[in-house]
Amino acid sequence: MFSDKLKEGLIEQMNYEFYSAHAYMAAAAYCSAESLDGFANFFLVQAEEERFHGMKFYYFLNDMGARASFQGFSEPNNEFSSILDTFEKGMKQEQDVTQRIYKLADMALDEREHATMNFLNWFIEEQIEEESLFDDLIQKLKRIDSDSNAFFMLEEELGKRKFDADNQ
Repeated sequence: MFSDKLKEGLIEQMNYEFYSAHAYMAAAAYCSAESLDGFANFFLVQAEEERFHGMKFYYFLNDMGARASFQGFSEPNNEFSSILDTFEKGMKQEQDVTQRIYKLADMALDEREHATMNFLNWFIEEQIEEESLFDDLIQKLKRIDSDSNAFFMLEEELGKRKFDADNQ
């Protein structure tokens, strides 16, 4: 069983995953308001993934005999200057999550809490994928700049993205 400090960190991260979903919903709302439905879909799917991640923490806490508790969170950013800005802010969000997961992994390692270390390894791998995805899309958006055809093609591609819990 893990320490109270590690338990509180896991609960905090669970809540942060739900906050991340909220932040991605705000980005989706911006995209929808700009009639960029493919990009909105990307962020809606991203929000689903974050809720899924939050539930992974919920179930892990319960499996470990700890009670998950829910906390409020601050209002996410609702202001974006461009589609590129939504992805840059998303990348920052993912980098924050990565650092938080690393901090939890360090605590689990210090406590020699092997079950938690194993659980967090999944998130470490996931964060590599998340940051890579955002970086790739940021680079594409920067390259296409004012090429409306390329922009349309990227938006269309992202509009086809779906959440698949089985591939998580």
